[in-house]
Amino acid sequence: MTPHRNIGFVAAAATLLAAAPLSAIFERWTWLVQAAIVVSVVAGAAALSRLGRAPLWGQLLAMLAGLTLGLTWVFPGGTELLAFVPTPATFAHFGDLLQTSLQDMRAYGVKVPDVDSLLFLAVLGIGAVAVVVDVLAVGLRRPALAGLPMLAIYSVPVAVYVDSVPATPFVVGAAGYLWLLVTDNVDRVRRFGRRFTGEGRDVDVWEASPLAAAGRRLAAAGVLVAVVLPLAVPGMTGGLLNNVGAGPGDGNGRPGQGGSSGRIDLFAALSGQLNQSERFDLVKVTTDEPNPFYLRLGVVDDLKSSGFQARVPTGQQVTRDLADPTERATRGVEQRTYRATVEVTKDLNMPLLPVYAEPARIEDLNGNWRYDPNQQVVFSNRENARGKSYSFEYVRSTFSPEALRAAPAPPSESAVMRQQTFTPPNPDVDRLVARLTEGRKTNYDKVRAIYDYFSVDNGFTYALSTRNGSSGADITDFLATKVGYCQQYAAAMAWLVRAAGVPARVAVGFTNGSNTDGDAYVLTNQNLHAWTEVYFGKSWVPFDATPAASIPGAVRSTWAPDTDAPQDASPAPGSSAAPGAANPSAGPNEPDRLDKDADQGLAVGDSGPTRRDTVWPWWLAGALALLALLAVPALRRSALRRRRRVRATPPAATAVAVPGQRGGAREIVVGVDAEAARADAHAAWDELLDTLVDFHVPVDGTETPRATAERLTREALVEDAGAATGVRLLGRAEERARYARDPLTDAELQPALRTVRGALAARATRRTRLLAAVLPPSVLMRWRTALAERSARLVTTSGQARQWMLRWSPRRLLAGRPAR
Repeated sequence: MTPHRNIGFVAAAATLLAAAPLSAIFERWTWLVQAAIVVSVVAGAAALSRLGRAPLWGQLLAMLAGLTLGLTWVFPGGTELLAFVPTPATFAHFGDLLQTSLQDMRAYGVKVPDVDSLLFLAVLGIGAVAVVVDVLAVGLRRPALAGLPMLAIYSVPVAVYVDSVPATPFVVGAAGYLWLLVTDNVDRVRRFGRRFTGEGRDVDVWEASPLAAAGRRLAAAGVLVAVVLPLAVPGMTGGLLNNVGAGPGDGNGRPGQGGSSGRIDLFAALSGQLNQSERFDLVKVTTDEPNPFYLRLGVVDDLKSSGFQARVPTGQQVTRDLADPTERATRGVEQRTYRATVEVTKDLNMPLLPVYAEPARIEDLNGNWRYDPNQQVVFSNRENARGKSYSFEYVRSTFSPEALRAAPAPPSESAVMRQQTFTPPNPDVDRLVARLTEGRKTNYDKVRAIYDYFSVDNGFTYALSTRNGSSGADITDFLATKVGYCQQYAAAMAWLVRAAGVPARVAVGFTNGSNTDGDAYVLTNQNLHAWTEVYFGKSWVPFDATPAASIPGAVRSTWAPDTDAPQDASPAPGSSAAPGAANPSAGPNEPDRLDKDADQGLAVGDSGPTRRDTVWPWWLAGALALLALLAVPALRRSALRRRRRVRATPPAATAVAVPGQRGGAREIVVGVDAEAARADAHAAWDELLDTLVDFHVPVDGTETPRATAERLTREALVEDAGAATGVRLLGRAEERARYARDPLTDAELQPALRTVRGALAARATRRTRLLAAVLPPSVLMRWRTALAERSARLVTTSGQARQWMLRWSPRRLLAGRPAR
């Protein structure tokens, strides 16, 4: 490996080391493995392009192509050719990942789980930096400037990390940068030979010199200052998230002039907190409401084919006056104001605070917390709920069936209708909704028909382990198997209600549970729950379709009664239907967790872990395609060898007896085709030269064939008399074919070639023989020469075109026009 190529691989390794600060953002090291694969492909593409003597723009195109192939292999969209060749659908998949990453960049608090969109963005950025670093360090020979794109990687955790960025990853990245500088310095010295001191003594390239020692001391001091200074100055430890402004809080889903926060993915924030079998306390809430409804954490209302996902919340600081919930009151709705105090334990580590619906005033929280009146959630991008204590006033709305029937439907062009009624196409769901809502006139009657459908009488059963279906659609599978837990019930009802043309979403929070102490409720991970909220008039009305008997602390109401309860047991408004129900949904060993499918939100019909497509066929196809690509040079070499194989030729002159006119016989002389013999000699000589190149034997183009044969006899074939005789025969045949009138026609060139090739192979090392068989240097050299010639022709053609365009330039024509 030449030093020039070595710099390219050192640049790739330095880029990976410079990406070490990203370890402060991601929970796992998946990003590093994927980035290493992509950067390796980029470095390999750059090395191959330089092996082919490609110009700088050709190297850049090769690296971009390598980056595209690497991303296609690591992030397949399912439509690739040979698992790594992109198609138009692949680029559309990349676009979707980028669009999703713009929403997810600020959706997760550090550390971020393995989300495909964010992994794609990180790997794409590292791959792009690898391309820029290679161009600067190898193409332009300016490795010092390569530190700028490396520094761009370090700026990412500085911008998004809430706390101070750890110093160790920065030291690792700085070490990679210094490695690149030292490698370039050594390469420059090697290009000019050995260094000398003032006394005339030569110095090895790795021997220290006063100037190099001073440079190393300055570099070490600079790295030390860069690490220590941010730690010593408090103002430099914050990130860009400290400057997030407030939105208007109008609930329209659009950021205000003061800025807006990013999306908070509830399930990603709960990841690791809820995935435990033991029981632990999360929240203690004290309220003066006799029978409170569920304590809300967040809302997921963006419905895709994979399930429900969270939207980006936006709102104003909780320290400001919140919107008055009584302004949303619909005629016939009873509203009362209560007060609650919440104490969050250290086990609830997420950027959302639990509150009851429709808070009117929040106390004991700073300006880092914001309230979205549309989603009715309290969120932050700078803090988390761990250990927080706060109080708030809230309005409890009690609805009646008559008031909900009389509630006006929102305008069809309103934001809530556009966003909260969208459903992916599903004929099975549409037919079911049409059957359930047939003859219902009002929205409430349609919702009640759908709500009543999720009952034990219709075959629905509560279970933490769901059954797999065969339709390929989660919603269809759940409606067919009718087995699931609160996540499936809430999402399925919301989907069906939307299909009926009524806005609906899924809310997530805590049931009241059974662990009460007067007016205080201690809520654990087993009280986590999901339910449906339907929009009537100006209010979101809760409907809990999960069987109440399976949920401890479940709440039912007059507008959404317990359909599985006896007919004479009609609950009072806001009463708890099953405070101590048998068969609880969340036993000590099986909590009702909401993070069973954290990467897809509330996926309907989820059966536990996310079902992923089989990946190993794509990896196998990619490996086979890579092997096929590596086999191309060897196949090309074999084809050339078969093409040059010498044809069997008759002797120089042969007497043949033919019948005469008078019955006798006469002899005629048959000669051979001189041109065919000459072509055979040239083919044999070309094969010999390629064999010499493959086995790293020097070839001098200024030598005559006889001189080349004699040199090989003295240097390479001195111990093999048969090979020496064969190479002399090949040299004599080529010389006769070039300069003589009659070529050599009675020579056995093919056996001579085999003898010489065997002798050269026996003399070569194992590595040389392997490369000659797998990656023949003669083929690579021929391709490199052809590429260089085409590049030169392209440059010449472009220069001629430029000169032609300049000749007809309007400025030049006007300048040469004589003045009147």
